[in-house]
Parts: sequence; C-alpha cells; structure tokens
Amino acid sequence: MPSSVPRTAAVSALVATALAAGLLAGSSSASAAEVRIHGIQGSGRISPLVGTPVADVPGIVTGVRTYGSRGFWFQDPNPDRDAATSEGIFVFTNAVPTVAVGDSVKVSGTVTEYVPGGATSGNQSLTQISSPKITVVSSGNKLPAPVTISAKSVPAAYAPKGSAATGNSINGLQLKPRSYALDYYESLEGMNVRVGTSRVVGATDPYSELWVTVKPSENANRRGGTVYGGYDDQNTGRIQIQQLAPAAEQPFPKADVGDVLSGSTEGPLDFNQFGGYTLTARTLGEVTGDGAKPETTRAQRRDELAVATYNVENLDPSDPQEKFDALAGAVVKNLSSPDILALEEIQDDNGATDDGTVSADATIAKFTAAIVAAGGPAYEARTVDPENKTDGGEPGGNIRQVFLFNPERVSFTDRPGGHATTATEAVRQDGKAGLSLSPGRIDPTNAAWKDSRKPLAGEFAFRGKPVVVIANHFGSKGGDESLVSHHQPPNRISEAQRHLQAKAVNTFVKDLLKIQRSADVLVVGDINDFEFSATTKALTADGALYPAIKSLPAPERYSYVYQGNSQVLDQILTSPAIEDFDYDSVHINAEFADQNSDHDPQVLRFRP
Repeated sequence: MPSSVPRTAAVSALVATALAAGLLAGSSSASAAEVRIHGIQGSGRISPLVGTPVADVPGIVTGVRTYGSRGFWFQDPNPDRDAATSEGIFVFTNAVPTVAVGDSVKVSGTVTEYVPGGATSGNQSLTQISSPKITVVSSGNKLPAPVTISAKSVPAAYAPKGSAATGNSINGLQLKPRSYALDYYESLEGMNVRVGTSRVVGATDPYSELWVTVKPSENANRRGGTVYGGYDDQNTGRIQIQQLAPAAEQPFPKADVGDVLSGSTEGPLDFNQFGGYTLTARTLGEVTGDGAKPETTRAQRRDELAVATYNVENLDPSDPQEKFDALAGAVVKNLSSPDILALEEIQDDNGATDDGTVSADATIAKFTAAIVAAGGPAYEARTVDPENKTDGGEPGGNIRQVFLFNPERVSFTDRPGGHATTATEAVRQDGKAGLSLSPGRIDPTNAAWKDSRKPLAGEFAFRGKPVVVIANHFGSKGGDESLVSHHQPPNRISEAQRHLQAKAVNTFVKDLLKIQRSADVLVVGDINDFEFSATTKALTADGALYPAIKSLPAPERYSYVYQGNSQVLDQILTSPAIEDFDYDSVHINAEFADQNSDHDPQVLRFRP
C-alpha cells in the first residue's frame, strides 16, 4: 500500500548503499548556513547537500501525513527564479507530526535521499529532511499558491535519455522542466500543486488511489482511458492521486475509467514506490460522470468458432461463491458463451494452502457449475496438473491453464499421456498437423519455463475440422523498473524469460506448420507483454503467427490498466490460414473499481 509503507532506520542504510553505488551524489563541502529549501533541492534529482546537516530552514507547512510514512511537507513562500529548483520538501518525522497546515516553521536536520523500494529498485529518490528539530514560529498562515499541473505545463517529451557512462541513469543530469515531463514533475517535488477537472484513467484501487490525466487528448480512447502504444510514446499527462486524510476518517471516492475528478484537487507532490509522482490531496475534487460500462461481445454465428482467453485471477474453491458467480456470469453474458475458453490462474483444490495438492478438479467443477447456473453450456474441461511448486504464482496455489469447451459445438481430441514433464509434439494425423499428446504441455523441461506456467496445447474439432489451441501464461513483469525509474529507458529484466518462452512457442507452431501450412493454430493467453514488444515479435517470427489484437484500431488495443495506462497483456495470435476473423477485447474488468479479475478477456471468431 503506497501510503502506508513505514520508513525505518533502514532508510539511512539504503541511502548509504545508493551513495556507495554511485546512484546518489553527495557533497561534504556545501555550507549549511542560511540554507533555503530551493538550495536543498538544487537543480537536479539529487540534493547538492545530501548527507549535510541544515539549520533553521524556513517555510509554511502545506500537508501533514499522520500514518504510513509519517511527516509533513513545507514550502518556502519566497521562491527563487530558477524553474528547476523545487521550493517544497518532505520532512520525515517517523512519529506523528505535531505541526499543522499553515504553520510557519523552521526545520533543522539532515538532508537525505530516500529511495522508495530500495536502491536496487531503480526508483528515483525523494529528497527529504530527516531526524528533524522543528520550531513553530506562527500558525494560520496563508499557504503558498499551488502550481497548476496542466496540459500546457507538462512537456510532450517524457524523459531525457541516460548515457552508457552512467548506466543509463539520469540522476546526474540537470533538470530541464520545460523539455521533459519527468524533469517537470521533479522540479515540483514536495511543492503545493493542483490539478483542475481531469478525466480518470485508472480506477480507484484497494489502496485508495486513482489516476487522472491532465492531457485529455493524449492517446485517448472512446471509453475514457489513455492507451499505452509504445516505449517511445509515454503518456506524460498521467498523475496518481491519493488523499492525506486517512480513509477511515474520509472515505476515498470510488471512480471508474472515464469518470471525472471535478473541481480542484490540491496538495503536496510526493514520490512513492507504487506510481512515482503522486498528488497527495489536502483537498480532493468530486468524482462525477458516468464512466465506462462493461461490454458484451456478440454471439458467434453457427459456422463461426469462438475462442476466448480469460485470466480469472487465482481462482480456487475457497473464493466466495460471489466471485465464481460473477466470473461465470461474465462468460455467459459478456463473452456470449464461447465455444472454447482458455483460462489462466486456475488454482489447485485448496488454493494457497501449501500441502502438496496439485489437482484442480474441485476448482473446475465449481466454476463450470456456476456457468450452468448462469444459463451457460455444460462445459467440459481439459488440463494437465503441474508439479507442486514449480510453476510460479501464489505459493501453494499451483496455478495452471485450463481448457473449457462446449461439447454441443466442438469436440476435444483426446490423446492420452500428457504429464507435467512430458512434452507433446507436432505430428501428422490423417494427413494433417496434430498433437502427439492432447492435452499436453509444450517443452515443459525447457529452462524457459522455470518457475513459470508451461503452455497447454489441445486439439479440437469444429464441424469436422481440426484446430490446435495453445494456452499460455508467460512470466510476469515482476522485477522490472517503473516508468519513472532513474534509468531511462528503465531496465526490463523480466523480458529475457518471456523472449525464451515466446521462442519456444514459436518453434512449436512452426513445427505444426511444416506438417500442414494451412493448419488452424491459435496461441492464446496472458502473454504478460505488449503487442509492440520484443516478446510478441519473437512469437510472430518468420510469419508463424499474427497478433490479432492489431486488427483493432490502436485506441482499442488494451486488456489491462496499470498506473493509468490502458495496455495489452492478454492476446490471441493466429496462424497464417486464419485470415478472416473477428476480434474483440471485451472490457469488463480493467477499467473498473469493482473487478472480478484485473484482466479483460479476449475473444476471436472465425470460420475454420
């Protein structure tokens, strides 16, 4: 939870580690006499006075945080003329602060650079005063006028590029707040800022925060979101909103993508581990508007095969029946009961209980029963149980992919022998490409799948024609640096495994196509990567597959919303024979505060 991560004595150790690693530049010779806040902040990301004691720094308190990372912000009412130097700063008190908004104070302490998430996270640091001694000079003072963050004030370019000499770090660069969005936000770190009426682009989450954009036309889509279309096309107008008042005292508003945060939202600009630059609202606007509505895809025609993929977010029998009913209702109503449904994140029969259980029969039975109760078909299921604790995910949960299929519309070609570590192969069956094991796993002992879900392949028949479906759940983005990293571009270390996984699947598909170039093959699932990524390029190498989501207009390409970016994680890719298809990313979860899963399902219809 971003607003409740405590700062302990480990903070100084983190700063020391960062200094030793060259991430933060210190100055032992800077004078501590008559220092003002802009002198502490300096014109770069790292204070020129880091590690230095300062005395009687004057300013007006603009915000107080009494929980989580406890402390207060204060700001110099007499700014300098340098746009690069912030006039505000956070004072880390550890204990509940005894000051109030509007107090004129003098603060003595040590200048430190706190790295949210630790020095190895790649995050930028927050300049602050630690171990403070505070003198209240007067109370009830007028606050410094807020700086309005707007479409005009935020530059179009996202960030300067780091150099190879600094390991791509931008920490040592002077800020250019009129040139780069990250520099602009950094130049306001700790200051009293405001946003006017702004569109919500990231729904309220369980941690009482949401995202807005101050650039309403920036990569906007018809449902109110801001689409993430490329590494070199960052959405600079996004900003996270939290409130200073504890949610127990002042409930945080519930907002969906497409709603509007109306009026003025004002408070200090913080930087945290879970989103970077964050307006910590002293006064919060009102959520208005009608927001986005859940979508419903059309039903497949009689001669169309409908194949869908849906990440159901760690589903297991201990989940409340309401979750099963909601997910099942979505399959029937919003997805119009697809013929084949590939599920990701089906857990074993006792969920996160770590006792060696790997079967998911009870989970599947409860879900398929809920679908029938919702008015859907009596789906049959096929899967291959994983080995215990080998496929990643929640410890003890043993997540896996599962095929559901409607036996009234499609049949499954069972070829026994599939096992957690036994590979299925591409083989010739009656002159056509097929699978040696169905269901079976693709190359499960390949190191690419270490601590990750192995692809599940199944052979189906629709109106007498074979169709091979490969259900995937590639490695997560865990460990990647955030978009606001001090490395620009950020390090995306998780990609390496996904590239290997994509290569393995691509090789398998090409083996099928060598046998039958006209084979109908679908690669579906939570790919955990963008349609423009190197992972997708590896999947589609040599024309083996096409990312079908690219058939949609660019503003409609997304299945997930993260930090205000509507982006692609879930995909369906088609073999060359599947030329004429109808694709739909069915938006029922990612844009909403109330979610049954954090992913939107994908559906593809075609005539085999």
